Amino acid sequence: MKKTRAFLKWAGGKYALVDSITARLPQGRVLVEPFVGAGSVFLNTEYEAYLLADINPDLIDFYNLLKSAPDAVIQQARGLFCPANNQREAYFELRAAFNQCHEARERAALFLYLNRHGYNGLCRYNKKGGFNVPFGKYKAPYFPEEELWAFAEKAQRATFICECYSKTFERLEADHVVYCDPPYVPLSSSANFTTYAANGFSLDDQALLARLARHTAQERQVPVLISNHATALTYELYRGASLDEIQVKRTISRSAGNRNKVGELLALYLPGMVFDGG
Repeated sequence: MKKTRAFLKWAGGKYALVDSITARLPQGRVLVEPFVGAGSVFLNTEYEAYLLADINPDLIDFYNLLKSAPDAVIQQARGLFCPANNQREAYFELRAAFNQCHEARERAALFLYLNRHGYNGLCRYNKKGGFNVPFGKYKAPYFPEEELWAFAEKAQRATFICECYSKTFERLEADHVVYCDPPYVPLSSSANFTTYAANGFSLDDQALLARLARHTAQERQVPVLISNHATALTYELYRGASLDEIQVKRTISRSAGNRNKVGELLALYLPGMVFDGG
């Protein structure tokens, strides 16, 4: 089956890993994603319904608008994709407009513009909550109209919620399956993208997520699959789960020449498993 691409460029997007992830996802009625990101797993699975959460309000607001009023959102965003706006000065003017904008549809259109014209598809905010990704210098940024419509159609089966991952775990029911794609453990001190949301994602969060996954599988009989970088830390955090390491080409780095393959760890927590320390 042909894979469906997300309409957003996304650091850590799961398009390249979709086949490996879907092969390990158990059956269920509802797929729950506490870190939906660009939605590649959502777009390439077939569950009856989806509960898709993220802590980034711009992302979730865009998805809800695209679900409810796709024509208007797509039309407004299309108007921003023109040669005059693919220049450094125009980009910084529109980035400033986004940071001051409170009108939902205009902000959504600007969010897509920034995603496609900003550097490497990063989504990053400063401590005041201002979007601060630099200009990407792309020759002709692609307007993903086909991908937007595909997402809008499938979104009719989805509920989008802006909340912390721990809150999403509280919503789980017996016929749910969980896929977690948290901000990854850094491979080095410079490769840290946890400023994705203004409050970041700490080592304590990484450990809490692992505990939630164990508890959810053991006590609530709901399976959980987590992806992360394959490091000594993640092997320790996910000890007791079913672990598979896969080599995947980097999607984000300072230069294309540095996009060598890195190890991705998939940790599957299933009901009935026995974990060290409970």
